[in-house]
Amino acid sequence: VERCMSSMQAGTQMIKLRGSSKGLVRFYYLDEHKSCIRWRPSRKNEKAKISIDCIQEVCEGKQSEIFQRYADGSFDPNCCFSIYYGDHMESLDLVSSNGEEARTWITGLKYLMAGISDEDSLSKRQRTRDQYPSYTFDEADKNGDGSLSINEVLQLMHKLNVNLPRQKVKQMFKEADTDDNQGTLGFDEFCAFYKMMSTRRDLYLLMLTYSNHKDYLDTDDLRHFLEIEQKMTNVTKEHCLEIISKFEPCLENKEEGALGIDGFTNYMRSPSGDIFNPEHYQVNQDMSYPLSHYFITSSHNTYLMGDQLMSQSRVDMYAWVLQSGCRCVEVDCWDGPDGEPIVHHGYTLTSKILFKDVIETINKYAFIKNEYPVILSLENHCSVIQQKKMAQYLTEILGDKLDLSSVHNDDSTKLPSPASLKGKILVKGKKLPANISDDAEEGEVSDEDSADEIDDDCKLMNGDASTNRKRVENIAKKKLDSLIKESKIRDCEDPNNFTVTTLPSSGKAGLKLDSKKNKLEDDVESVEDFSTSKRHSRSLMGSFSKRKKKGSKLKKATSLEEGEDDLDSQGNLARSSVHYSRVNRQKKTMKLSRALSDLVKYTKSVGIHDVETEISSSWQVSSFSETKAHQILQQKPAQYLRFNQHQLSRIYPSSYRVDSSNYNPQPFWNAGCQL
Repeated sequence: VERCMSSMQAGTQMIKLRGSSKGLVRFYYLDEHKSCIRWRPSRKNEKAKISIDCIQEVCEGKQSEIFQRYADGSFDPNCCFSIYYGDHMESLDLVSSNGEEARTWITGLKYLMAGISDEDSLSKRQRTRDQYPSYTFDEADKNGDGSLSINEVLQLMHKLNVNLPRQKVKQMFKEADTDDNQGTLGFDEFCAFYKMMSTRRDLYLLMLTYSNHKDYLDTDDLRHFLEIEQKMTNVTKEHCLEIISKFEPCLENKEEGALGIDGFTNYMRSPSGDIFNPEHYQVNQDMSYPLSHYFITSSHNTYLMGDQLMSQSRVDMYAWVLQSGCRCVEVDCWDGPDGEPIVHHGYTLTSKILFKDVIETINKYAFIKNEYPVILSLENHCSVIQQKKMAQYLTEILGDKLDLSSVHNDDSTKLPSPASLKGKILVKGKKLPANISDDAEEGEVSDEDSADEIDDDCKLMNGDASTNRKRVENIAKKKLDSLIKESKIRDCEDPNNFTVTTLPSSGKAGLKLDSKKNKLEDDVESVEDFSTSKRHSRSLMGSFSKRKKKGSKLKKATSLEEGEDDLDSQGNLARSSVHYSRVNRQKKTMKLSRALSDLVKYTKSVGIHDVETEISSSWQVSSFSETKAHQILQQKPAQYLRFNQHQLSRIYPSSYRVDSSNYNPQPFWNAGCQL
């Protein structure tokens, strides 16, 4: 407070805004009696002042009518504030040269408005604070000379678990050291240092507001604060006394049922004062709707520690993401030596790990932090022989977690609920067609999302790794930049560009989630344009070599195994010709083991589905590339939303995101995409 007063009395050059002309540069200062604000130059001379008593309100930022007349970007909001004064609420709108100056004036004026301008009275009002650090001072004074050196203060900070930078502590020490005995703090100086260190001006102002300018909150003040400011209900005096007993450090205040600034600060910084609703630490939504009604935290290429080309594959990545709340993990399976399936990113130089080790890790960590089902997304590139080995490991290791016979589902046309699938692991993969003989141990299935669909330019074959890597990175960057310019990939950060209104009813309302609730309702009538404006989105790639991940992302972006739709349709090809080439392109197939197929029930992998056709079964997952999904959002948003009300959709990242960058999920969430 003293620093604010001193700075305001020294004066600050600021711009005064007027409605119809350029701003005026004036020098504003607080008069020596701290009773009014003055400025110069002014033709009013001595009358150029605003009395503190006339000030009605001080507002931060560009909130006044005058500020609204100026174009966005004209001034930094942190440097702007308005003073409303007089019976007619006139405004003085000021712009300082930096945010700190504005903050000083705002804080100082609010203190003055609260009637605490006299430093002597302020010191008296805070006398109870001096009693708390007294025993701390005596304990910290190791040599008993009645003063504390900087080293003793630093040791004390460590003991009190105060994690301030040493330089900051030294700066406050110097500011508090005001007597002739330089280099040490006496008790009064230490109290000033303690207040400087522990007082948050915003909380002190808040306390004054609810305490009627007292230096503490009594039980009535605290109840009023909890009900009005914190929106709590049915607050009792007993509850207020419990807070005081728990958080107030001053014994005198405790005995009198008062919460001083230190106790108030302790409370506000504790979990008890957290704005987050404690009930939401646990799942609090209704989890009995079909699985398609929930967003599902998902991971892509889960095993990778960093980029998509040369990083390490690690089994402990599965442990990490599962304990972080992820409920869908991906396993890219390939034939390995000695008949053992392996997991790695095909056609790249990423390292290889054993499929068996991955499944053992998933089994161990799947439900430690979360009891809701885990979707095991298998990207299967193995021979039938090794597929059988995969099925053997899944069955032997996961055991009852794969047994879905006990899952209760009233409507077989819909997916079961997360509640009914607690503790279960759902295998997502291809399934043999119904018309194949029951005796057949294998059969052919479509292979639309095979790794062979990867652009040849992005394959790292055997050879010079560094040369191949640089070539692929350059090609990937050009491809991705091209896609961005063509607006096929949009990482718009403004969720307001994606708005949804309602459609005709198609079942129970409400798409729900355990951690993020889907705000869409099943009653949907029309969907506004999902596309973003034509402004270019931000660059996504940057320098690949400098942006290797260290295992910090849940969603490992990019699968070079999964084909990127429309990458070969660049240029000015007509949409009809692109469609024609797709229709006539020969469908790829693969051999699938019966043993592996039988493990798939509710999450059958299917290729790109026409979102306009009626869904024959909800027990399937459609995979869309990032670019394809954006096209559907732009062309058929309402149909896409209806589609997602009945079955699961998975959006995988562009194969050119070799740096493991993530796309913006918001537009897909808006359409109800779950994975």
